[in-house]
Formats: sequence, structure tokens, C-alpha cells
Amino acid sequence: MPLWSWVLHTNRRLHDPRRRKIRKVEGGPGRILDIVNLDLGVRDHADEQVVGCVEAKPDLASLTTDTADSANTPPDLSGEAYLALSLGLRDYVKKNGFKRVVVGLSGGIDSALTVTIAADALGKENVVGISMPSRFTEDISVRDARELSVNLGIEFRIIPIELIFSAYLQSLKEIFGDLPFGVAEENLQARIRGNILMALSNKFGWLVVTTGNKSEMSVGYATLYGDMAGGFALLKDVPKTLVYKLANYRNARGPSPVIPESIILRPPTAELRPNQRDTDSLPPYELLDPIIQAYVEEDIDVPSLVAMGYPRDTVRRVVNLVAKSEYKRRQAPPGVKITPRAFGRDRRFPITNHFSE
Repeated sequence: MPLWSWVLHTNRRLHDPRRRKIRKVEGGPGRILDIVNLDLGVRDHADEQVVGCVEAKPDLASLTTDTADSANTPPDLSGEAYLALSLGLRDYVKKNGFKRVVVGLSGGIDSALTVTIAADALGKENVVGISMPSRFTEDISVRDARELSVNLGIEFRIIPIELIFSAYLQSLKEIFGDLPFGVAEENLQARIRGNILMALSNKFGWLVVTTGNKSEMSVGYATLYGDMAGGFALLKDVPKTLVYKLANYRNARGPSPVIPESIILRPPTAELRPNQRDTDSLPPYELLDPIIQAYVEEDIDVPSLVAMGYPRDTVRRVVNLVAKSEYKRRQAPPGVKITPRAFGRDRRFPITNHFSE
């Protein structure tokens, strides 16, 4: 059955009056409720997913999704995803006894979407944004983070990491010797930021919400004990291309855009070295995400992916990265499941493996 036909078929079934019994819905780590859309996919398991967020639905005012008024009207895809993520975060915070959350704001799209969902789901007074610039952080990153925080009405603080980073480099100078600046120094910056956020969590009881997305977690484009450090990984099952869709969805739904346009338009970068871009290390997300979806969620093997038209070298590289990054994903915080197959209980692969191509 064609994918869109399947969506319409599912929509008809879910809007059948005989099936309109309201059921309790909950969000929790590694599972979510209530998703019916083209991007997310749905499995017909009543204990996992049903229609319409019922319990603990965030009061998002104008962000409510459009109701399908006929069997042939497709659901609001981005709206369903946005509400599901909001519900998952709100439930986790509420049911684990937290009052406030803290998010590291890099000036990038992932942290922008994360903090926006948090503010919508929990209330602006319960969200803190922290900018932690380094010697490689562009001025526009801090400006965008500040503008975003002002738009959301959340508390915003700037904690530069240069003094801490310099102290690390000085302490390691003798053993590092004349070796060139590389990944070790890049990851030091991420780990400093993770330590700062965890210190705030320890001192004030805030939950650290991490910002990594599914695309990055799939291929290990994240720093263990750095940007992965925290208590809840909101976007861990959200592909990068969907991150952009959700950001645009949120901007279109409010009385005015909250996420600055420059955040959406800037090329993705970790800003851990001069002039760094994500595409220095990864294929473009428009290519990476379909490969990950096919390989991880649909179990399509390498020969079949190549036959579908994807470059052989790119496919082999992505598959190898997915296998090698299992150890990182095992140490990631819990998060919200919104795709047919999320990493974790849906996809159990050994850390020590021989799956490389």
C-alpha cells in the first residue's frame, strides 16, 4: 500500500465513530502515545499510541493542531509531533518531581527548538537558558540565543567558558605536547558546558534537557559527557530535517515568530573550531536522514539502499557510524519516542559487534 494511502487508511480507522472511546494517555521516557502522521508513522499497539493527547496536554493556546473533519483530511503532521514532544517533556518533569528545566543555548536550531518546546510545555517561568560562549563562538550565536530568550520570556544567563578551557589546555599542555589541535580539544569545550549545566542542576534542582537530535545520535555526532550530559533528551528521536519543520511550524503558529530567522537559516555548526560546519563531518541532512530512516526504521540493507539510488560510499559510511555509535546511545538520557523505531528498546544491537561494512 502506498505510504499516503496507508495514512488515509489509518486516519479513517481512527476517526471511525465506533473507535472514538477516549483512553488515558501518558508520556514517558522511550514511549509516546498519540502520534498519527506521515513522518512519525504509527503501529497499531493500543498500549503505545492512540489518538489525541488527552492527559497532561500542554496548554499551548494557538498551537493546537487542526482537527481532521473528514476521513480524507490528513492530520496536521508537525502539530501532532510538536504536541507529542510537549506532552512527553511535561509528563516527565511533572511526574519526576522537577520544577524547572535548564537548556544550553548555542544559538543553533536544536537548542532553539528544545527551549521553545520547554517554554510552551512548562511555562516560561520554569525554563532557564544558558549561553556558554567560547573563543570559537560567533557573536551572532549569543545574540540569537538572547533574542530567542527574550521572545520566549525565559530567564537567560551567559557563562563564558574561556577561562575554564584555557585552564584545561594548560593542565594538559605537557602530556599533549606538540600534537595539533583536534577532536580532544573540541570535546573538552562540550564537556565543560555539560559540567556547568550539571552544576546548575545540582545546585538548584533543575532538570538538564539535552538538545541532540536523532540524526546526530544515529551517527555519533555528539560528545559523551558533553552535550549528551543531562536528564532528558527531548529530540533524541527527532531527525534534523524534522527539527526544521517543527521550528517553522512553531513560528507560524504564534502571534509572531519566536525563533529568530537567522537561527533557522544559518548552516548547522558545533562551533568547536574555526569555521566549523556539520557538513565537514556528515553528509547533508537532506541525504543523511532518509538513509537513517530506511536503515534504522525500515531495516533496508546496504545493497537495497544503493539500488534505491543512494551513493554507495555514503551509505556504507553511515551504516558504519551507526554501528560504532551504539556505545554512546546506551549512555544517552531517556527521551520521547515519536518514530516507528527509536533507538533503545526498539532496536537492540550489541555494543561489541562486527556489523561494519
